[in-house]
Amino acid sequence: MVTLEAILQAHARLKGVALRTPLLPCPEDCHGSKVWLKAESFQPIGSFKIRGAYNCLASLPAAERAAGVIAYSSGNHAQGVACAARLLGIPAVIVMPHNAPAVKMAATRAYGAQVVLYDPLTEKREDVAARLMQGQSWVLVPPYNHEEVIAGQGTIGVEIYQDLPEVELVLVPVGGGGLISGVATALQNLKPGVRVIGVEPELADDARQSLRSGRIVEYTAAQTGRTIADGTRTLSVGDLTLAHMQHYVDDIITVSEASIRRAVRDLLLKHKLLIEPSGALAYAAWHSQRDALPAAKHVALVLSGGNIEPALLADILQSG
Repeated sequence: MVTLEAILQAHARLKGVALRTPLLPCPEDCHGSKVWLKAESFQPIGSFKIRGAYNCLASLPAAERAAGVIAYSSGNHAQGVACAARLLGIPAVIVMPHNAPAVKMAATRAYGAQVVLYDPLTEKREDVAARLMQGQSWVLVPPYNHEEVIAGQGTIGVEIYQDLPEVELVLVPVGGGGLISGVATALQNLKPGVRVIGVEPELADDARQSLRSGRIVEYTAAQTGRTIADGTRTLSVGDLTLAHMQHYVDDIITVSEASIRRAVRDLLLKHKLLIEPSGALAYAAWHSQRDALPAAKHVALVLSGGNIEPALLADILQSG
Protein backbone atom coordinates (compact mmCIF):
# COMPACT_ATOMS: atom_id res chain seq x y z
CA MET A 1 0.00 0.00 0.00
CA VAL A 2 1.17 3.52 -0.80
CA THR A 3 2.04 5.60 2.26
CA LEU A 4 1.53 9.29 2.96
CA GLU A 5 5.31 9.62 3.14
CA ALA A 6 5.63 8.32 -0.43
CA ILE A 7 3.03 10.83 -1.61
CA LEU A 8 4.81 13.70 0.14
CA GLN A 9 8.08 12.61 -1.47
CA ALA A 10 6.33 12.64 -4.84
CA HIS A 11 4.98 16.12 -4.10
CA ALA A 12 8.52 17.39 -3.54
CA ARG A 13 9.78 15.58 -6.65
CA LEU A 14 7.11 17.20 -8.82
CA LYS A 15 7.93 20.80 -7.90
CA GLY A 16 8.78 22.69 -11.06
CA VAL A 17 7.30 19.91 -13.23
CA ALA A 18 3.61 19.59 -12.35
CA LEU A 19 1.64 22.76 -11.77
CA ARG A 20 0.08 23.27 -8.37
CA THR A 21 -3.34 23.66 -9.91
CA PRO A 22 -5.79 26.18 -8.45
CA LEU A 23 -8.77 25.29 -6.31
CA LEU A 24 -11.36 27.53 -7.93
CA PRO A 25 -14.53 28.60 -6.06
CA CYS A 26 -17.73 27.54 -7.80
CA PRO A 27 -19.86 30.71 -8.04
CA GLU A 28 -23.18 29.05 -8.86
CA ASP A 29 -25.88 28.09 -6.37
CA CYS A 30 -24.60 24.99 -4.55
CA HIS A 31 -27.55 24.55 -2.18
CA GLY A 32 -25.81 25.69 0.98
CA SER A 33 -22.44 24.07 0.24
CA LYS A 34 -19.21 25.77 -0.72
CA VAL A 35 -17.80 23.98 -3.73
CA TRP A 36 -14.32 24.23 -5.24
CA LEU A 37 -13.03 22.95 -8.57
CA LYS A 38 -9.55 21.35 -8.71
CA ALA A 39 -8.69 22.17 -12.33
CA GLU A 40 -6.07 19.63 -13.45
CA SER A 41 -6.79 20.73 -17.01
CA PHE A 42 -4.23 23.50 -16.35
CA GLN A 43 -1.36 20.99 -16.21
CA PRO A 44 1.29 21.31 -18.97
CA ILE A 45 -0.18 18.24 -20.71
CA GLY A 46 -3.78 19.19 -19.89
CA SER A 47 -4.24 16.32 -17.42
CA PHE A 48 -3.29 15.06 -13.95
CA LYS A 49 -1.40 12.17 -15.55
CA ILE A 50 1.89 14.10 -15.60
CA ARG A 51 2.04 13.67 -11.81
CA GLY A 52 2.12 9.88 -11.71
CA ALA A 53 4.11 9.45 -14.90
CA TYR A 54 6.89 11.82 -13.90
CA ASN A 55 7.07 10.47 -10.36
CA CYS A 56 7.44 6.94 -11.72
CA LEU A 57 10.08 7.76 -14.33
CA ALA A 58 12.07 10.03 -12.00
CA SER A 59 12.21 7.17 -9.47
CA LEU A 60 13.90 4.79 -11.93
CA PRO A 61 17.60 3.92 -11.51
CA ALA A 62 19.93 5.36 -14.15
CA ALA A 63 20.37 2.03 -15.95
CA GLU A 64 16.62 1.55 -16.35
CA ARG A 65 16.19 5.12 -17.59
CA ALA A 66 18.83 4.52 -20.25
CA ALA A 67 17.05 1.36 -21.44
CA GLY A 68 13.82 3.26 -22.08
CA VAL A 69 10.18 2.82 -21.08
CA ILE A 70 6.98 1.53 -22.60
CA ALA A 71 3.41 2.38 -21.61
CA TYR A 72 -0.12 1.78 -22.83
CA SER A 73 -2.88 4.34 -22.70
CA SER A 74 -5.92 5.74 -24.48
CA GLY A 75 -4.41 9.20 -24.29
CA ASN A 76 -3.65 11.14 -21.12
CA HIS A 77 -1.22 8.65 -19.53
CA ALA A 78 0.38 8.40 -22.96
CA GLN A 79 1.01 12.15 -22.94
CA GLY A 80 2.18 12.04 -19.33
CA VAL A 81 4.78 9.36 -19.99
CA ALA A 82 5.88 10.96 -23.26
CA CYS A 83 6.29 14.38 -21.63
CA ALA A 84 8.07 12.99 -18.56
CA ALA A 85 10.36 10.90 -20.76
CA ARG A 86 11.35 13.95 -22.79
CA LEU A 87 12.04 15.98 -19.63
CA LEU A 88 14.25 13.20 -18.27
CA GLY A 89 15.89 12.21 -21.55
CA ILE A 90 14.35 8.72 -21.61
CA PRO A 91 13.32 6.89 -24.84
CA ALA A 92 9.59 6.04 -24.77
CA VAL A 93 7.26 3.74 -26.71
CA ILE A 94 3.51 4.20 -26.22
CA VAL A 95 0.84 1.65 -27.16
CA MET A 96 -2.44 3.39 -28.02
CA PRO A 97 -5.79 2.21 -29.42
CA HIS A 98 -6.33 3.27 -33.00
CA ASN A 99 -9.54 5.04 -31.95
CA ALA A 100 -7.85 7.19 -29.29
CA PRO A 101 -8.69 10.89 -29.60
CA ALA A 102 -6.56 12.37 -32.37
CA VAL A 103 -5.65 15.36 -30.21
CA LYS A 104 -4.13 13.04 -27.58
CA MET A 105 -2.33 10.91 -30.16
CA ALA A 106 -0.82 13.95 -31.84
CA ALA A 107 0.35 15.39 -28.52
CA THR A 108 2.00 12.09 -27.55
CA ARG A 109 3.97 12.03 -30.80
CA ALA A 110 4.86 15.71 -30.41
CA TYR A 111 6.61 14.92 -27.13
CA GLY A 112 8.89 12.57 -29.06
CA ALA A 113 7.47 9.17 -28.12
CA GLN A 114 7.11 6.33 -30.62
CA VAL A 115 3.40 5.46 -30.89
CA VAL A 116 2.27 1.92 -31.72
CA LEU A 117 -1.42 1.50 -32.54
CA TYR A 118 -3.65 -1.52 -31.88
CA ASP A 119 -7.31 -2.53 -32.29
CA PRO A 120 -8.99 -2.61 -28.85
CA LEU A 121 -11.78 -4.85 -30.14
CA THR A 122 -9.39 -7.65 -31.14
CA GLU A 123 -6.33 -7.13 -28.93
CA LYS A 124 -5.53 -6.32 -25.33
CA ARG A 125 -3.08 -3.49 -24.84
CA GLU A 126 -1.19 -5.48 -22.21
CA ASP A 127 -0.60 -8.25 -24.76
CA VAL A 128 0.59 -5.77 -27.39
CA ALA A 129 3.05 -4.22 -24.93
CA ALA A 130 4.30 -7.64 -23.83
CA ARG A 131 4.93 -8.61 -27.45
CA LEU A 132 6.85 -5.41 -28.13
CA MET A 133 8.96 -5.89 -24.98
CA GLN A 134 10.32 -9.25 -26.12
CA GLY A 135 14.07 -8.90 -26.52
CA GLN A 136 14.03 -5.37 -25.09
CA SER A 137 15.05 -3.99 -21.69
CA TRP A 138 12.27 -1.42 -21.53
CA VAL A 139 10.57 -0.65 -18.22
CA LEU A 140 6.78 -0.89 -18.25
CA VAL A 141 4.99 2.15 -16.82
CA PRO A 142 1.38 1.10 -16.11
CA PRO A 143 -1.31 3.80 -16.24
CA TYR A 144 -2.66 3.20 -12.74
CA ASN A 145 -1.74 -0.09 -11.06
CA HIS A 146 1.68 1.02 -9.80
CA GLU A 147 2.79 2.42 -6.45
CA GLU A 148 4.85 5.32 -7.81
CA VAL A 149 2.05 6.26 -10.21
CA ILE A 150 -0.51 6.21 -7.38
CA ALA A 151 1.81 8.27 -5.17
CA GLY A 152 2.17 10.88 -7.90
CA GLN A 153 -1.60 11.17 -8.35
CA GLY A 154 -1.96 11.42 -4.58
CA THR A 155 -0.25 14.80 -4.64
CA ILE A 156 -3.62 16.22 -5.73
CA GLY A 157 -5.03 15.16 -2.37
CA VAL A 158 -2.16 16.88 -0.56
CA GLU A 159 -2.87 20.13 -2.39
CA ILE A 160 -6.61 19.94 -1.74
CA TYR A 161 -5.99 19.52 1.99
CA GLN A 162 -3.39 22.30 2.13
CA ASP A 163 -5.62 24.74 0.26
CA LEU A 164 -8.90 23.67 1.88
CA PRO A 165 -8.24 22.03 5.27
CA GLU A 166 -11.95 22.21 6.13
CA VAL A 167 -12.85 19.96 3.18
CA GLU A 168 -15.46 17.32 4.03
CA LEU A 169 -16.28 15.71 0.67
CA VAL A 170 -14.17 15.12 -2.42
CA LEU A 171 -15.50 13.73 -5.71
CA VAL A 172 -12.97 12.08 -8.03
CA PRO A 173 -13.29 10.60 -11.56
CA VAL A 174 -12.51 6.89 -11.77
CA GLY A 175 -11.03 4.92 -14.66
CA GLY A 176 -8.44 2.37 -13.56
CA GLY A 177 -8.45 3.75 -10.04
CA GLY A 178 -4.97 5.27 -9.79
CA LEU A 179 -6.21 8.83 -9.31
CA ILE A 180 -8.76 8.08 -6.62
CA SER A 181 -6.40 5.64 -4.89
CA GLY A 182 -3.77 8.34 -4.50
CA VAL A 183 -6.16 11.17 -3.62
CA ALA A 184 -8.05 9.09 -1.06
CA THR A 185 -4.85 7.77 0.53
CA ALA A 186 -3.48 11.29 0.96
CA LEU A 187 -6.70 12.81 2.27
CA GLN A 188 -7.64 10.02 4.66
CA ASN A 189 -4.16 10.17 6.22
CA LEU A 190 -4.11 13.96 6.43
CA LYS A 191 -7.72 14.34 7.57
CA PRO A 192 -9.32 11.08 8.78
CA GLY A 193 -13.06 11.09 8.22
CA VAL A 194 -13.12 13.09 5.01
CA ARG A 195 -15.46 11.45 2.51
CA VAL A 196 -13.95 10.48 -0.85
CA ILE A 197 -16.37 9.27 -3.52
CA GLY A 198 -15.53 8.14 -7.04
CA VAL A 199 -17.56 8.88 -10.15
CA GLU A 200 -17.84 6.65 -13.22
CA PRO A 201 -20.00 6.65 -16.35
CA GLU A 202 -23.03 4.37 -16.12
CA LEU A 203 -21.78 2.64 -19.28
CA ALA A 204 -18.34 1.82 -17.83
CA ASP A 205 -18.91 1.17 -14.13
CA ASP A 206 -16.47 -1.70 -13.64
CA ALA A 207 -14.78 0.05 -10.69
CA ARG A 208 -18.07 0.46 -8.87
CA GLN A 209 -18.91 -3.18 -9.46
CA SER A 210 -15.43 -4.19 -8.29
CA LEU A 211 -15.58 -2.10 -5.11
CA ARG A 212 -19.02 -3.39 -4.16
CA SER A 213 -18.31 -7.04 -4.94
CA GLY A 214 -14.83 -7.08 -3.42
CA ARG A 215 -13.28 -8.56 -6.57
CA ILE A 216 -12.03 -7.26 -9.89
CA VAL A 217 -14.88 -7.09 -12.40
CA GLU A 218 -13.70 -6.84 -16.00
CA TYR A 219 -15.64 -5.32 -18.88
CA THR A 220 -15.07 -5.73 -22.61
CA ALA A 221 -13.76 -2.99 -24.89
CA ALA A 222 -17.14 -2.99 -26.63
CA GLN A 223 -18.85 -2.26 -23.31
CA THR A 224 -16.58 0.53 -22.12
CA GLY A 225 -16.36 1.97 -25.63
CA ARG A 226 -19.98 3.07 -25.35
CA THR A 227 -19.18 5.98 -23.06
CA ILE A 228 -18.15 9.40 -24.27
CA ALA A 229 -15.65 9.54 -21.38
CA ASP A 230 -12.70 7.93 -23.20
CA GLY A 231 -10.39 8.27 -20.20
CA THR A 232 -12.52 5.76 -18.28
CA ARG A 233 -12.55 3.05 -20.93
CA THR A 234 -10.19 0.83 -18.93
CA LEU A 235 -11.45 -2.73 -18.86
CA SER A 236 -10.89 -3.17 -15.13
CA VAL A 237 -9.21 -1.73 -12.08
CA GLY A 238 -5.98 -3.30 -10.84
CA ASP A 239 -5.38 -5.40 -7.74
CA LEU A 240 -3.39 -2.54 -6.19
CA THR A 241 -5.95 0.15 -6.93
CA LEU A 242 -8.80 -2.03 -5.73
CA ALA A 243 -6.98 -2.61 -2.43
CA HIS A 244 -6.56 1.15 -1.95
CA MET A 245 -10.17 1.85 -2.85
CA GLN A 246 -11.41 -0.79 -0.42
CA HIS A 247 -9.35 0.80 2.35
CA TYR A 248 -9.88 4.50 1.67
CA VAL A 249 -12.81 5.16 -0.70
CA ASP A 250 -16.33 5.57 0.67
CA ASP A 251 -18.26 4.74 -2.49
CA ILE A 252 -18.38 5.00 -6.27
CA ILE A 253 -21.45 6.41 -8.02
CA THR A 254 -22.33 6.70 -11.70
CA VAL A 255 -23.58 9.39 -14.04
CA SER A 256 -25.42 9.23 -17.36
CA GLU A 257 -24.01 10.19 -20.73
CA ALA A 258 -26.44 13.10 -20.88
CA SER A 259 -25.21 14.45 -17.56
CA ILE A 260 -21.58 14.15 -18.70
CA ARG A 261 -22.34 16.15 -21.82
CA ARG A 262 -24.19 18.76 -19.80
CA ALA A 263 -21.26 19.02 -17.39
CA VAL A 264 -18.75 19.62 -20.21
CA ARG A 265 -21.01 22.31 -21.66
CA ASP A 266 -21.71 24.03 -18.32
CA LEU A 267 -18.06 24.02 -17.25
CA LEU A 268 -17.12 25.81 -20.46
CA LEU A 269 -20.02 28.25 -20.67
CA LYS A 270 -20.49 29.00 -16.97
CA HIS A 271 -16.95 28.63 -15.62
CA LYS A 272 -14.82 29.16 -18.74
CA LEU A 273 -13.10 25.82 -18.13
CA LEU A 274 -12.42 23.48 -21.06
CA ILE A 275 -12.83 20.01 -19.55
CA GLU A 276 -12.99 16.66 -21.35
CA PRO A 277 -15.84 14.21 -20.58
CA SER A 278 -13.75 12.06 -18.21
CA GLY A 279 -12.58 15.16 -16.40
CA ALA A 280 -16.14 16.43 -15.97
CA LEU A 281 -17.46 13.35 -14.11
CA ALA A 282 -17.23 14.84 -10.62
CA TYR A 283 -19.03 18.00 -11.69
CA ALA A 284 -21.68 15.89 -13.41
CA ALA A 285 -22.22 13.89 -10.22
CA TRP A 286 -22.53 16.99 -8.05
CA HIS A 287 -25.34 18.31 -10.22
CA SER A 288 -27.14 15.10 -11.15
CA GLN A 289 -26.58 12.83 -8.13
CA ARG A 290 -26.59 15.26 -5.21
CA ASP A 291 -29.24 13.27 -3.35
CA ALA A 292 -26.92 10.24 -3.38
CA LEU A 293 -24.05 12.20 -1.81
CA PRO A 294 -23.30 12.79 1.89
CA ALA A 295 -24.19 16.20 3.26
CA ALA A 296 -21.14 18.49 3.32
CA LYS A 297 -20.52 22.21 3.65
CA HIS A 298 -17.10 22.14 1.98
CA VAL A 299 -16.77 20.13 -1.24
CA ALA A 300 -13.95 19.69 -3.77
CA LEU A 301 -14.52 18.36 -7.27
CA VAL A 302 -11.48 17.02 -9.15
CA LEU A 303 -11.58 18.03 -12.82
CA SER A 304 -8.98 15.58 -14.07
CA GLY A 305 -8.25 16.82 -17.60
CA GLY A 306 -9.17 19.00 -20.54
CA ASN A 307 -7.94 17.18 -23.66
CA ILE A 308 -11.14 17.04 -25.67
CA GLU A 309 -11.46 16.53 -29.41
CA PRO A 310 -12.61 19.77 -31.10
CA ALA A 311 -15.26 17.90 -33.10
CA LEU A 312 -16.67 16.30 -29.94
CA LEU A 313 -16.74 19.64 -28.16
CA ALA A 314 -18.58 21.20 -31.08
CA ASP A 315 -21.12 18.37 -31.05
CA ILE A 316 -21.71 18.78 -27.29
CA LEU A 317 -22.20 22.54 -27.61
CA GLN A 318 -24.46 22.25 -30.64
CA SER A 319 -26.59 19.47 -29.13
CA GLY A 320 -27.07 21.60 -26.01
